[in-house]
Amino acid sequence: MNLADAPLVIVGAGHAGGRAALTLRAEGYRGRLVLIGDEPHAPYERPPLSKGLLQGTVELANCNVCDHAQLAELGIEHLTGKPVTGLDPQQHRLRFADGSGLQYARLLLATGGRARRLPDVPAHLANVFYLRTHDEALALRASLQPGTRLVIIGGGFIGLDVAASAHALGCAVTVLEAGSRLAGRVLPERASGALLELHRKQGVDVRLNVAIEAVQGDLCAASVRLVGGEVLACDLLVVGIGMQPNIELATAAGLDVGHGIRVDAQLRTSEPDIFAAGDVCEFRLHPQGAFQRQETWRNAETQGRHAALNLLGGELPFEGISGFWSDQYDWGLQTVGVISHTEPSASRAMPGGGFLLFYLNADQHLQGAFGWGQGNSIAKDIKLCERLIANRGPLSVRDLGDAGVPLKHLLRS
Repeated sequence: MNLADAPLVIVGAGHAGGRAALTLRAEGYRGRLVLIGDEPHAPYERPPLSKGLLQGTVELANCNVCDHAQLAELGIEHLTGKPVTGLDPQQHRLRFADGSGLQYARLLLATGGRARRLPDVPAHLANVFYLRTHDEALALRASLQPGTRLVIIGGGFIGLDVAASAHALGCAVTVLEAGSRLAGRVLPERASGALLELHRKQGVDVRLNVAIEAVQGDLCAASVRLVGGEVLACDLLVVGIGMQPNIELATAAGLDVGHGIRVDAQLRTSEPDIFAAGDVCEFRLHPQGAFQRQETWRNAETQGRHAALNLLGGELPFEGISGFWSDQYDWGLQTVGVISHTEPSASRAMPGGGFLLFYLNADQHLQGAFGWGQGNSIAKDIKLCERLIANRGPLSVRDLGDAGVPLKHLLRS
């Protein structure tokens, strides 16, 4: 089998896949390059969907990683409306739904995921929305009118972003969370408490430890009945209960999968010419660490770039420092590194009621930090924390907790 003339192929034209394609061209690859996506749009970033795009302050062009003109100019073949239904690693070949096929030299799987469905919500109800794609965001935006009674199932970041955006548009918002706190899977307890206080202050009705018995209505969702009997009337229902990674193609092809497509330090799958990146990629931060996925802008950006370098023959280990941010009303939160589900090693009060939380490992090295503050006030401190993590030097708990000791001084020492 001669693969000398076969293209590099990327399955998944979201943020990670788009960034990988652009990086391949920027690094000098001039061969045939094929980018395959489910959506008709050019690659775009997803965070604005639940914020600016939902509120009508930005449009798709503001979210693009690149546009169709750039793809054409760079000679990147962008295939849409041609679903990939099969992968044969031994033959280096993809199969499409129409029966045609495409051979590849090397392949990147950046298949992302889809909104997780709630089984008890009938699929035919016209006013039930999920939010994962640009078109879903546009459909929801058209329905968010002042006075609309909106019930949101899920108190993670999608649910909270939609709550803040809908509230800004004049909707009456109720958030239903099954757990004991907001965004409990990814945030420290103190951060969850700050989010809860903020949303309730804004007038959002947030319910914790809620169990849903039924969504009621014939053609549309008219109400949500809770276990215990309470009925919440609604004009719209948004379900934001997480993302389901698209691993089916990899699973059927016999690749090693867990909760995502598993890769080694180079983002290579169990097949040597197939790589994975972005939301669907399950990787280890350290050789002995547990496998994890990261559904963040930063991870899509950095892994897309990194996978492209290794598609070109590099053997570079992925050593990115994780992190994410979210804007909630006029407050912002940011994390960097690994936030453990334990009490922070130290905390620091910030002006205006914000705070920083620090997480040290057994060697007193900073492994993660969380910041909460008005506007973008904690961004500089989080950047300093990232440098402290990279330095891997021992730190004093007392100094970290003392607002009078600038973090840049700890960096120098």
